Amino acid sequence: MSKQSSSIFTITVLVAALGYFVDIYDLLLFNIVRVDSLTEMGLSAAQVKTQGEFIISIQMIGLLIGGIIWGMMGDKKGRLSVLFGSIILYSIANIVNGFVHTPNQYALTRFIAGIGLAGELGAGITLVTELVSKEKRGLSTSLVAGVGLLGAVAAFFVSQNFNWRICYFIGGGLGFCLLILRISVFESGMFTETKKLSVSRGNFFMFFTNRKRFKKYLCAILIGLPNWYVIGILIAFSNNFAIEFGITEKVLPKLSTMYAYVFISIADLLVGFVSQWLKSRKKALYIFYSFTIISIIFFFNQQNGTAAGMYVICAALGFATGYWAIFVTMAAEQFGTNLRATATTTVPNMVRGSLPILFVLFKWLQTVFASMPNPYITAAWVTGVIVMAIAITAAYFTEETFGKDLNYTEE
Repeated sequence: MSKQSSSIFTITVLVAALGYFVDIYDLLLFNIVRVDSLTEMGLSAAQVKTQGEFIISIQMIGLLIGGIIWGMMGDKKGRLSVLFGSIILYSIANIVNGFVHTPNQYALTRFIAGIGLAGELGAGITLVTELVSKEKRGLSTSLVAGVGLLGAVAAFFVSQNFNWRICYFIGGGLGFCLLILRISVFESGMFTETKKLSVSRGNFFMFFTNRKRFKKYLCAILIGLPNWYVIGILIAFSNNFAIEFGITEKVLPKLSTMYAYVFISIADLLVGFVSQWLKSRKKALYIFYSFTIISIIFFFNQQNGTAAGMYVICAALGFATGYWAIFVTMAAEQFGTNLRATATTTVPNMVRGSLPILFVLFKWLQTVFASMPNPYITAAWVTGVIVMAIAITAAYFTEETFGKDLNYTEE
């Protein structure tokens, strides 16, 4: 049996939290500097909108591909190999990002950065769940997510004081600094023990060869869909929604993102305690789904509102979707040690990678409702209804994993 820590304050938790901090800084930086950077490249307001959607989609596709690559590597070569490899790749990509001059160059560097960013959270959460006792791992992963999500807030304040190119340089520099801390982290004992067994490790296709396992994997992905519907559409394009709602004051997406992530961070720290108190992952998830539905309703009732009102609602949306820690923890707890890194790394990146699909649905619904007074708004809330219905259904069919022993393998 591998030895586990009964404390949530370990060097592994600290390094995982700081790693996720840098991850989120880089992941959300484009949303924060999107308008300024694309405008500086000479794009019109309409082009900023369309190219912004395109570059975000390309970055998310990179995350999707990277999630599979790093997840398989985490189970084949070890969790630490992913932590080192992924951070080197996205640090280099972000430094290069500071030198781009065209939207296509921008998209390419965000794609490569996306591949690198895909490994950070999954490997960190996998290590934490395997090194911390089952009684405390929910609190530990909440701490990782709560601290890590403040990276978006840091990105906002850095963007307020530096040119967008310098912001990317800083992101790359933070990544390389993090490598020094990584040296003090030890490999998971569960993984080390599993290496001695004659079982298949990191086989991504095992998720599709067993009906029960595939169902668990699919549900693990679908329960996270509302998070990126809220972040990737409602908050990222809050300026466009403000215009459609008749808000005359200027709404800045970077401010919307900053306020949202302050409260996402608070909620992610809180959700671990809620889950611990209820002794249930699913009950905590349902509570935050309820908050999400209420916040979305308020979002779509802002006709002739104010910029301040938009920011308050974005903060509420952020708090409501602050269940990311529980969502990723559930993914780690669903599968055996020989597939755990693959699951924990691919699941959140499948959700992030679903954003281009959500954009396609959103745009298609705009054509469906073209004859209505405001097809943009109608398509957005209908997309939200579909996403929430899918997520709640998936949560219902997901097994409860609170207190589950993780020292086992998948056959």
